[in-house]
Amino acid sequence: MKAIWTGAIGFGLVNIPVKLYSAVQQSELDLDMLDKKDHANIKFKRVNANTGREVAWGNIIRGYKMDDRYVILGDEDFEKASPEKTKTISIDAFVNEKDVEGIYYEMPYYLQPEKAGVRAYALLRDALKKTGKAGLGTFVLRNRESLVLVKPAGDILLLNKIRFAQEIRDMDEIKVPSTQTKPAELKMAVQLIQQLTTDFDIKKYKDTYSEKLMKLIKAKGKGKKVAAPALHVAHSRSRDLMSQLKASLGTPAATKRKAS
Repeated sequence: MKAIWTGAIGFGLVNIPVKLYSAVQQSELDLDMLDKKDHANIKFKRVNANTGREVAWGNIIRGYKMDDRYVILGDEDFEKASPEKTKTISIDAFVNEKDVEGIYYEMPYYLQPEKAGVRAYALLRDALKKTGKAGLGTFVLRNRESLVLVKPAGDILLLNKIRFAQEIRDMDEIKVPSTQTKPAELKMAVQLIQQLTTDFDIKKYKDTYSEKLMKLIKAKGKGKKVAAPALHVAHSRSRDLMSQLKASLGTPAATKRKAS
């Protein structure tokens, strides 16, 4: 893997030199966009809006439009705005990870210590494990400040980018009609949940869609005709919620889980 950022974790007066690596990779297939007529690749060009001519990456700069003119910004301007943040993951507080709701999580990264920071890295990792806390702080990646959680994951430290509060839309925008839950239905729903409850094991779940799509691609590549499988949708004969819950408790999945 190639490091995408190099800097240091800072907490208190301790600085830990680290490298940052992406912790995820895409599982979907890399499909090209083609012209329907001759299957030629579709290419996207960076074009000058005034001349219509293509612009090389080296000639592209960034700017912010203000009062009908652009204020041009270079890399040095971003560093001047907050030089101490461009090379430091600044841990400002420690929190209980469970207090951070899932809606805030964005992207995970691996943190690897430089040789000079191995002892301090291990100290922070072990202290977080012992206290059950996560470090909450900020850092700048690609000229954008991010809020992050630093937490132990096995022998390494994991950095999770999390969203700022202002990035989350107000839940009041979502309208849910008021209704009263019937006690008997609630009891039956809880029973169904308990029967289907199991230990979380992410390895049980695979991206089967991409796998099946690849099989279809290989078959079509060999000139074979691929028939679409029949779609089986289980329709309940009754609109009564209690009847649906009782039927759900009798499904093979629920029965098998209860037996185990």
